[in-house]
Amino acid sequence: MPKKVSERRATIKRHTNETQVEVTINLDGSGQGDFNTGIPFLEHMIDQIARHGMIDINIKAKGDLDIDAHHSAEDIGITLGMAIKKALGDKKGITRYGHAYVPLDEALSRVVIDFSGRPGIEHHVDYNRETVGNFDTELFHEFFQGFVNHALVTLHIDNIRGRNSHHIAETIFKAFGRAVRMAITPDQRMQGTIPSTKGSL
Repeated sequence: MPKKVSERRATIKRHTNETQVEVTINLDGSGQGDFNTGIPFLEHMIDQIARHGMIDINIKAKGDLDIDAHHSAEDIGITLGMAIKKALGDKKGITRYGHAYVPLDEALSRVVIDFSGRPGIEHHVDYNRETVGNFDTELFHEFFQGFVNHALVTLHIDNIRGRNSHHIAETIFKAFGRAVRMAITPDQRMQGTIPSTKGSL
């Protein structure tokens, strides 16, 4: 049965030897975020997803941050992807595709997403710094790769221009939130059908 809009919620708990992550989402929320991950800059970025995607996101995570943030960033992405996939159910009636361009001062990024059922990522971003705050910019790719693999989406991320690494990252996460929002919005003309000639996603 397709999920009613009021029921597009999910909670996923994922525990490994490296991390313990719990994500609760409401796809039709008001953009509220509540995070306790021990990674402040990643929390700041995920808050952009919540606010610009109009998705309520609650994340609790404990990981081996004494080593580095790699496992936590990846596993948070994985668990968020699992939660969105569960909340969407059979995907009947969704728009399926979403895209957004977002600027922030000198930076401009584009994100395009397809809830295709096929995981794939094209991530074309060159950061001018290896870290923002204490966060390794390489880990943004790991976050999105984890998300893609478990949300089963095709995701294209392109930073078109930018000098400030904080600005670049923020444009990407804002654009991602807006692209997801577009893609998961119910299309009234679809009338509860699967948006694919294959009959499934």
